Amino acid sequence: MSMSSVLKPRAIAQVFLAVEKAEGKGARVRRAMGIPKLRNFPPFLMLDHFSVGPKAGFPDHPHRGQETITYMLHGQVDHEDFTGSSGTIDEGDLQFMTAGRGIMHAEMPRPQADGSSVEGIQLWVDLPEKLKNVEPRYRDLRKDEIPIVRPSDKVEVKVISGKSYGIDSVQDLAYTPVWMIDASIKPGGFFSQELPIGWNAFTYILKGEALYGTSKVKQYQMMVFDREGDGVEFSVPEEYKDDAHIIVVAGQILDQPIVQYGPFVATSLEDIHQAFADFQSGTNGFERALHWESKIAKTIKG
Repeated sequence: MSMSSVLKPRAIAQVFLAVEKAEGKGARVRRAMGIPKLRNFPPFLMLDHFSVGPKAGFPDHPHRGQETITYMLHGQVDHEDFTGSSGTIDEGDLQFMTAGRGIMHAEMPRPQADGSSVEGIQLWVDLPEKLKNVEPRYRDLRKDEIPIVRPSDKVEVKVISGKSYGIDSVQDLAYTPVWMIDASIKPGGFFSQELPIGWNAFTYILKGEALYGTSKVKQYQMMVFDREGDGVEFSVPEEYKDDAHIIVVAGQILDQPIVQYGPFVATSLEDIHQAFADFQSGTNGFERALHWESKIAKTIKG
């Protein structure tokens, strides 16, 4: 068993099962944030665990006022936007997109040779009010750039952004500071993760079951933590049959209102009304949106 770096584990605020729902065209997601149980959790706005089969995806749609973090777990997703930017997020890679003052794009999973569904998670992060009008941008983090630490023969930790077991991988990928840790725990394994003091933090269970203290958490469950404490600890008892695969995320809290309507995020209702007006008229960041159609989404039209 590896030693714990956590002196005061955070208390559990709530645990619940992600809500399965239709999204995009023919796609299914398990939504763990952006639902009645958890509308938002500053700086976080939404968390989707998506599984998308052939002839399905997320065709042309706008964003304003937030950043999105997409992490591919299986397969690939092609993306294209109205600036002419396009590319592919491969398995194990992440893409950080800043919508800023406005963007129109499409995200289309690439069909797999074996017919399997493409799987990943997408997290929406609020932008500081003073940065909501920045120009859109992308940053990619490739699989081979992510440090991996194995504190024991039963635990593997991918330090996407943050610090874990002596590995410092704080990435300047989003305007709002975010830590993201991917941990796989075999039966008999123990995982300890320090967290920045005062940040909001949660864990989502991708696969398997684990214990947080004496509380069992299962696949597709969201565990939200209180703000007090310096970290979290998970274990998988020897008698469990399967490994647990979990994502631990923490973010610096933004001291600002959150007003959200669909893909538009602002700090006032007036700004939401303005976002709709700008999108419909093709102004203030949406000039290229009026007559733009992606090429990649045409494969599912008709």
